[in-house]
Amino acid sequence: MKRRILALLFALLATQVGALVNPAYACGCGAMVPDASSRIGVDRETSVVRWDGRTEEIVMRFTVGGDALRAAWIMPVPGRASVELGDPALFSQLAELIRPERRVRTYFWPRNNDWPFSAAGVDGAGAMAPGAAAPSVGVVGRERLGDFDVARLTATDPDALRTWLEDNGFRLPDRLAVELRPYVDSGWEYVAVRLAPREPGRPLRGELDPLRIRFDSDRLVYPMRLSRLARTPQSLGLFVLADHRMEPRSAIGGNRPEVTFAGSLTTDGALADLTGGPRRVFLTAIDQRFPDPARIDADHELRATAKDTPYRRVVYRNELLTVGGVPVWLPTVAALLLAGGVAALRLRRRRARIRLIAPPAGP
Repeated sequence: MKRRILALLFALLATQVGALVNPAYACGCGAMVPDASSRIGVDRETSVVRWDGRTEEIVMRFTVGGDALRAAWIMPVPGRASVELGDPALFSQLAELIRPERRVRTYFWPRNNDWPFSAAGVDGAGAMAPGAAAPSVGVVGRERLGDFDVARLTATDPDALRTWLEDNGFRLPDRLAVELRPYVDSGWEYVAVRLAPREPGRPLRGELDPLRIRFDSDRLVYPMRLSRLARTPQSLGLFVLADHRMEPRSAIGGNRPEVTFAGSLTTDGALADLTGGPRRVFLTAIDQRFPDPARIDADHELRATAKDTPYRRVVYRNELLTVGGVPVWLPTVAALLLAGGVAALRLRRRRARIRLIAPPAGP
């Protein structure tokens, strides 16, 4: 029976347009599959996570390329989820907040791009899990949101699920079976999404509308296991809004997560909408790369660090040290040469005087 449930649940992940190929890309929080005659690639996945200890919200945005007119995607969630469109302004606001501090760092001696070595003057650097009383049919809700047709699903009755699949034309490649089994065993629910542009014939390309997903959770978890299916190296940008500075418990098979910003702030604008009004929160920005996605072995679970240590990247621009537009090394060298010349002249004069006053040698 469990095999039948798994087989049917897996069919939620692709849009039926004839036979489907294996996914060309699996994003960090789900699987994305195009139709058989096209391809799709996610160049970047950026997500904002808000967690207050009881409720988690994820606002995610994909930047995609390829020629797919339709695709399907799924995100496992630990509890009953609500889904709506997110505010694109959230991402530009966060990008502004975490901009690196820019400083100038001077150097004394000229380098390759400085005179007299070159004409250049400056070297720039630049809802609850289903239980016994849960309804057998797996459809919790369905909405049309921008470029997305969203279905919120459970998987407790294979017959009801089969009916829903037949009515909605979903099919799935087999290779997702093993990756979804842990979610099925844990009683998670699912957000299944059809990606279809509002303009007929327009490929899924560029930045898609952000999706905002909300569910109850007593731990901060970011689903990543399905990224094992990706065939090319993956990257993840994660903005975490919580009461404290947060960190992943482990690298889950990727490179060591890199903190690009950490600091306390008072939310406003799109951020205040996400946090339920202006309030003090701690923002942690994390970047991580997965050179070999097959090594991903778990979901990201984040925890508070021992201290809320702030951090901001610093970008240095190297410049030749000048005063009034004149390189300091030039008058310094000139002064040294002049001083050396004067010293040499004095030495010669002294030696000449010594020769003049020296007594004649004896017989």
